[in-house]
Amino acid sequence: MKYCAAQVKYIIAIHELAAVSDEVKSVDIARHLGVSRSSVSKTLRCLANSGLVYEDFGISVALTPEGEDAVSDIFRNFNEVYIFFRRFLKLPHEDAHKQALTFVTTFPEETCVRLKKVIRKNVHKNSN
Repeated sequence: MKYCAAQVKYIIAIHELAAVSDEVKSVDIARHLGVSRSSVSKTLRCLANSGLVYEDFGISVALTPEGEDAVSDIFRNFNEVYIFFRRFLKLPHEDAHKQALTFVTTFPEETCVRLKKVIRKNVHKNSN
C-alpha cells in the first residue's frame, strides 16, 4: 500500500461518511475518528496535495477519482480482514471494524494478502 496509516484511516472515514450523508464535513470526520478538527484540517491538506480529496474541502469533503480508487484498493484487504475478525474471532461489528482498520493500516500489504488466502481457504473448507 502506498498510503500512510493516517491517509488510509481518513479516506476510509470519508468513504463511510459519504455512504450515509450527502455532505461530509471536517467536523464529521473529527467525530468519526475521535481526533481534533485541526488534525483533520492538516490531514485533509495532505490528502488534497496527494490528489485523494478535492482541494475545496472547507465546506465539504469529497474523494477524487484517485481517492475512490485508493478506497477500492484498501477495501480489497479490509473486507477480508473484517470477515476474519467478525466470523472467525466472533468479534462484535464495531470491534471487528476497528481492528480490521488497524490491521490494514499497520501490517504490510503482503501480510494482508496472506491472511486473505487463509480466510478464503477456510471459508471454502467450512462451506463443504
